[in-house]
Amino acid sequence: MTSRITVPIFRDAKARGEKLAVLTAYDFPSAQLLDASGVDAILVGDSAGTTVMGRANTLGVTMDEMVHHTRCVSAAASRALVIADMPFLSYQVSPQEAVRNAGRLVAEGGAQAVKLEGPPEIFGETIRAILNASIPVMGHLGLTPQSIHAMGGYKVQGRDAASRKKILQAAKGLDRIGCFGIVLECVPEDLAAEVTAAVSCPIIGIGAGAACDGQVLVMYDILGWGFTKFTKTFADVKGAMAGAFKDYVGEVKAGTFPGKEQTFQ
Repeated sequence: MTSRITVPIFRDAKARGEKLAVLTAYDFPSAQLLDASGVDAILVGDSAGTTVMGRANTLGVTMDEMVHHTRCVSAAASRALVIADMPFLSYQVSPQEAVRNAGRLVAEGGAQAVKLEGPPEIFGETIRAILNASIPVMGHLGLTPQSIHAMGGYKVQGRDAASRKKILQAAKGLDRIGCFGIVLECVPEDLAAEVTAAVSCPIIGIGAGAACDGQVLVMYDILGWGFTKFTKTFADVKGAMAGAFKDYVGEVKAGTFPGKEQTFQ
């Protein structure tokens, strides 16, 4: 049996020159498949708000909802590291409240680490407080979905010299504070390469090019629901599901299902 991937194992992958594969999951059966596939970590993303709840963005996702989804995923994952997103307003109000909410994701949800968005000049004290509670923290820079109103929408970040410098310095700051990894979202590949080379912790890219220490994607995006430049359909599961549902409806309407094989005598 393959041993459990812990935070130190995940962090040390960079020194070993090992690429890290991360995917999101929000439920038990999906997490089971991801865990068996060999992913290094499963991110229980607040992207659940858009992918499985049908919302326009992630801002309305609550702590109770994140605890629920994290509990489902952690019940299935016996190998992969489980990282849970801290939703909007779960860590912005105060460090004390952030520690309490991070603790819920660990104690109630079963996560081994949490992820939060933003630079160290704003959230450094909060990250240190969570770390002091013995809860590992992953950072998130570049496009931060909880800041879409301030950013003016989902846009590539780090295109000009000032924003590039800001992202690079923020990554160095998160690394110094003690984040075991940083998600870097939607930035030019040369900036991602520079950030990756400048910090000791793994940089996990999403729309940030191949130079990162690993990659993360939303599970549904690789199964046929993807629509952005940085996603790839590895299997058209969406199409297969649509076909299965259509066939089921057709057989029920025609009276051919259930047949003798599905009937108790």
